[in-house]
Amino acid sequence: MVEIEGERVLAASCIRKPAEGMEVRASVERAVRARDMVMELLIADQPPPESSHDPSCELWDWAASMERTTSRFPARQSPAPDLSHTAMAVNLDACIHCTRCVRACREVQVNDVIGMAGRGARNKIVFDFDDPMGESTCVACGECVQACPTGALMPAKEVGKETPAKKVESVCPYCGVGCQLTFNVKDNKILWVDGKDGPANHGRLCVKGRFGFDYVNHPHRLTTPLIRRDDAPKSADIDIDPANPLTHFREASWDEALNRAAEGLGRIRDQHGAGTLAGFGSAKGSNEEAYLFQKLVRTGFGTNNVDHCTRLCHASSVAALLECIGSGAVTASFNQVEHSDVIIVIGAQPTTNHPVAATFFKNAAKRGAKLIVIDPRGSTLARHASHFLQFKPGTDVALLNALMNVIVEEELYDRQYVSAHTEGFEQLRSHLKDYAPEEMGPVCGIEPDVLREVARLYGRAEAAIIFWGMGISQHIHGTDNARCLISLALIAGQVGRPGTGLHPLRGQNNVQGAPTPGSSP
Repeated sequence: MVEIEGERVLAASCIRKPAEGMEVRASVERAVRARDMVMELLIADQPPPESSHDPSCELWDWAASMERTTSRFPARQSPAPDLSHTAMAVNLDACIHCTRCVRACREVQVNDVIGMAGRGARNKIVFDFDDPMGESTCVACGECVQACPTGALMPAKEVGKETPAKKVESVCPYCGVGCQLTFNVKDNKILWVDGKDGPANHGRLCVKGRFGFDYVNHPHRLTTPLIRRDDAPKSADIDIDPANPLTHFREASWDEALNRAAEGLGRIRDQHGAGTLAGFGSAKGSNEEAYLFQKLVRTGFGTNNVDHCTRLCHASSVAALLECIGSGAVTASFNQVEHSDVIIVIGAQPTTNHPVAATFFKNAAKRGAKLIVIDPRGSTLARHASHFLQFKPGTDVALLNALMNVIVEEELYDRQYVSAHTEGFEQLRSHLKDYAPEEMGPVCGIEPDVLREVARLYGRAEAAIIFWGMGISQHIHGTDNARCLISLALIAGQVGRPGTGLHPLRGQNNVQGAPTPGSSP
């Protein structure tokens, strides 16, 4: 609370915007007295520091710095804890109604699960229609937990109550968004994860990135090499015991296990030829690991039989991008949507597969950008879209050619960009004559007027960006689908400026990088 010259009442400094000539006093007596009173009222309802739900409670830190750690006011009746959610615990006895969680859920993640209900002393945080958190539509992104300053929202199962010995910064190993995170570690165990302010996520995480690391310390995880016992039956004759699936194996040292594996692979190569061996790498490893793996296969095995998941999830997009623009990489990061007027998402379910990227799409839609979702399936992202085109499966090319037909026939294409940066436009114009929306509408199941409206939106946009997923690439016509999207962007001049571009959403965190050191043939 601060005093502003010429104003009768005090102002909250955190929400008051400064203006030219404004005189602000933070240390006058009535401002200090007001702040002390606010803090005293807040801590009256708090569990004491020694039993706080969050040992690093931000509120108690402020109270200590203000030397206001006791209160003369009686506490309200404490609400019962809500432990219905598997990942998060709700302890509203520590809630101070700061609404950080509400804003985190509504404005950052745009999930609209958390709100305020009740009046006066009965005012409280609720989930959906005052459901238990575990029965609400919460997607467990944990943004509210990260925002909460008091421990009213915390990870479940006492997570967060230990003080970490060190913090390790890393990149999330799940999808291709590239979120940066911070592991809180003690005794060689991950206690919990915080979102880091990285360029891809700006502190945001999804349920997997925030809570999906229990497997690291799971008791079933193998931490010692195993070798098949000499008296074990041949693999074709093994009868696996579900209660003890490792019956036919024994523990071994790393040296013994590595020697056994190398000798076995070498024997197969020498007896049957290098072509009988192959290696399938991982898009979750680093570029250095990808290089070493392909080196093992090419030099050690003596074969080019090496590949990884790009073959399925991204190869068609890479082929089309290389053919059309000379580079197999995205032309813009997904958070360029903050500069976009129109956003097309086709063949992708980002709220499920790329949740953090989806939050930026939803943010853009809230500020007024036109979000166009094109997918044969239902999509939770469609709730935020201005247009949802649920077309017939397998008719992607027909639909996209219809959009290009409108842009070309109505001369919405960028003549200067097409002339300076493209080739073959006249051939494309001739090809598109047979793809009018009236002809393609019955083929793809979308009304011609809707196709024309979407095409005009994209063609007239100042800045438009296209995202596509594996619904486009994992397809018998995957390369053709990607070619159409690239051509659509090029004729409209929507590549190379802020808020524009082409972005195939990746399934794993190093799908783009792993082929570079040679993980693909």
